[in-house]
Amino acid sequence: MSTLAPTRLRAAARTESSWARVPRVDWPLLLATAALLVIGTLLVWSATAQRDTLTEGDPQAYLRRHLVNIAIGIVLAVLVAATDHRWVRILAPVLYAGSLVGLALVFVMGSTINGSRSWIVLGGMSIQPSEFAKLSVVVMMALVVAERTEGSWRQREVRHLDVVGMLAVAALPAAMILLQPDLGTVLVLTATVFGVIAASGAPRRWLGGLAVGGIAVATVAVVGGVLKPYQIDRFMAFTNPALDPRGAGYNTEQARIAIGNGGIFGQGLFHGSQTRAGFVPEQQTDFIFTVAGEELGLLGAGLLILLLAVVIRRALSISLHSEDLFGRLVAAGIACWFGFQAFQNIGMCLGIMPVTGVPLPLVSYGGTSMFASLMAVGLLHNIHARNQRSLGLGVSSTYQSRSRY
Repeated sequence: MSTLAPTRLRAAARTESSWARVPRVDWPLLLATAALLVIGTLLVWSATAQRDTLTEGDPQAYLRRHLVNIAIGIVLAVLVAATDHRWVRILAPVLYAGSLVGLALVFVMGSTINGSRSWIVLGGMSIQPSEFAKLSVVVMMALVVAERTEGSWRQREVRHLDVVGMLAVAALPAAMILLQPDLGTVLVLTATVFGVIAASGAPRRWLGGLAVGGIAVATVAVVGGVLKPYQIDRFMAFTNPALDPRGAGYNTEQARIAIGNGGIFGQGLFHGSQTRAGFVPEQQTDFIFTVAGEELGLLGAGLLILLLAVVIRRALSISLHSEDLFGRLVAAGIACWFGFQAFQNIGMCLGIMPVTGVPLPLVSYGGTSMFASLMAVGLLHNIHARNQRSLGLGVSSTYQSRSRY
């Protein structure tokens, strides 16, 4: 008995150690993401199938492109999820520098779409560097703080210099995006930066100062002429959609009508009257939620919101259980990014937020947005797997200590 016991303990330790090396899948996050991709594909197909001016007579044109975007995004997500945690930190500056180069190229060879010079058109493919900038800013901000506070037996508190460093990381891409001008992305980036700084444990007076500073910058942007006239008109129409129902208030008015037509159960997929008639502009991208509201009704739209909430909740949980500061801040930043962008997108469809032109994460049509969103999901899985391996190695160490005893 005394001879077999240590042998069994050693075998258990080896088994536990081998399992600790296997990446653990976050099934709620994976399933919720998959469901959003499936629902989004159906909504994009329904929004474009009847619009010959978009599809050039091919009802499946956008469906095929969307599926290709998803396939590429999944490959990117798997690569990010399988990358060693140390390499993620090493490649963070490369991703950040690449996003800055992309934002700079927009001013050199960019194309203006819907009033914003945010796109680089290469052949039949359009790239929006600001979408990658969201992810790169989150990762780089986390790296700046982690490099200064980790590596000692007693982790230091986040200090004023750390907050200044995080703000410096976000300031340059935010300024470049504002000059395009892409106000919607700037708002999402601002909320994300605020969330990362709050999650880092920065002094509270910084958060209050940033809130006041944000209001001041917004005021200067309006008064100083940084915003285009059509953007100011959108804000005016947000306060009163009836002010210009055929102009700046048209999108909001038609979006409300489409969602109201859906009722509780919806008019049925591919049977939405507003969607088939093409009354809602950009319905496959910025106003994709109106398709869900009209064709799937309150229940279908509610399911879509619930799935997004699951993804955001899992990101917050991964952040809470992260073993290191870098992982905690990255996961928290992704949660803020997805949360505010989803709120902004759905809010402008319901008329409770101004129209700023941001896609619904993991749902809207758009290659760059899909790539960046799925890479963020892959990064969440990477952090989750590292947390699980750390827990597994901790159990394995317990077995080994018992074996030695």
